[in-house]
Amino acid sequence: MSTEPADWLGPVGLLVLACTGALASVALLRRPCRRLFGAENAFLLWGLPPLAMLASQLPHPAAAGPGVLSGAAWVVISASDALPRVQGGGFDWCGALGWAWLLGVAASLVRAGAAQSRYRARLRGAVALPDASLRWPVLRATDVETGPALVGAWRPRIVVPADFAVRYADDEQALILAHEATHARRRDGWWSLLAQVLASLFWFHPLAWWALPALRHDQELACDAAVLRKLCGCRRSYARAMLKTPAALQVLPVGCSWSSRHPLTERIAMLKSPSPGPFRRHLGVFASLALSAALTGVVYAASTPAAGTTPRAVSGDRQYQLDIQLALGRVDAKASHAERINVALCMPPGQTARLETHGIALDAITRPLSDKRVSIDLAVREKADAEPARNHLAGTLRQPLHASGKIPGGSEQYAVEITPQPGCPAAAKGMEAPVTMKGRGAAARQVAGWIATTAGFVLVNPEAIDQRRVTLDFQQVPAMSAMQLVADQDGLRVVFDGRRVRFESKS
Repeated sequence: MSTEPADWLGPVGLLVLACTGALASVALLRRPCRRLFGAENAFLLWGLPPLAMLASQLPHPAAAGPGVLSGAAWVVISASDALPRVQGGGFDWCGALGWAWLLGVAASLVRAGAAQSRYRARLRGAVALPDASLRWPVLRATDVETGPALVGAWRPRIVVPADFAVRYADDEQALILAHEATHARRRDGWWSLLAQVLASLFWFHPLAWWALPALRHDQELACDAAVLRKLCGCRRSYARAMLKTPAALQVLPVGCSWSSRHPLTERIAMLKSPSPGPFRRHLGVFASLALSAALTGVVYAASTPAAGTTPRAVSGDRQYQLDIQLALGRVDAKASHAERINVALCMPPGQTARLETHGIALDAITRPLSDKRVSIDLAVREKADAEPARNHLAGTLRQPLHASGKIPGGSEQYAVEITPQPGCPAAAKGMEAPVTMKGRGAAARQVAGWIATTAGFVLVNPEAIDQRRVTLDFQQVPAMSAMQLVADQDGLRVVFDGRRVRFESKS
């Protein structure tokens, strides 16, 4: 796998941008939506961030099938007796950032897990509350500072303080239990868990840590509104129950506290405002759905250039050249020889260029990310039906990219350095392109194919050259002369008709 910077600017960058845009939209709209359509509809806005992030990662239909490149692939070949050292000498910033992100995620999750464990530890010795006719277990804690709350997501439990029957009047007790039961019915424990996980994954993002308490606050307001909508005429008792409950002293990452660390001013102020009627509530649901569809559509459309092939990539008026250093050798330490091949492959963006050498096939697909950046999907396989070793490389033009590993199903290891170039400089060399090649044990037909692609020749009858193994050493030999030297191995002569090459018998 590649750790090039563009890997972070690709799918991960789109994920961060989608999250930022969605959270900014929620921050701007949550209060106006609450005033117009009610707190329950305002809470629906928190579905925008996960939807936007999902839309940014959806696959896009390719503008054109990749196929195998049928046009000219310009190749310049040489050989060496040692595996290249293709590892970059500079500091691996992408690797360091990746480890820093993982450590931050782990620290955030451990911190949340420890807080959840501390809260659950306070429930030891809790007993079931008598006369609580609810679908969910209701526990009475052993101290007066724990609860009321809904704890957990998989098996949620309602927790009330030890002095629940003394502190609250009967009507207030009923409202508190109805509030926590509404949390459980709305699956708010799962919302809390999802929010905590996303905040941990985006621990580096300031909006993520603003969103976590803001979501919990909107969650409580939505639950208050749902209870008041069903139980009319209880606003005064509801306010008294809020005022009798002190702010929660402990954080509850997965669950919902009746009295969070936020001031109760806004919750009590909502009790004084009339609840929106059915028409406004339904209109709010429609507005939330329309906004979700619009935002996810915009994110999906914005992610198209990074996920698929741009129109320019298949228009045929642009090419990229990949200067490749490919080294092949045995994995075991007893091997004394390894082949190294220098290759310049040219192809239109979005199409596949293939290099076959020593029983190994290398496929490369280049796509533009911007005017100066490209991504390269690289597949290395030993057999046609074998699963390839895949690498996704991305970087700046004229800067080397690296990949290495073991070829699946074989005893060979590969190391490759790829430098993408704009245009196709190798093609300008033409029919007299100098060929530098040191071939040992290569098939004569394969060598002829390499020379042909170097100069842009089209072999009319390559089957005329057999597959015998030859040893050749070309040092800046013109392509036409190099082709004749290969034909001499089979007693053939070369006939050139423009760029078309035909092999004929000398007799």
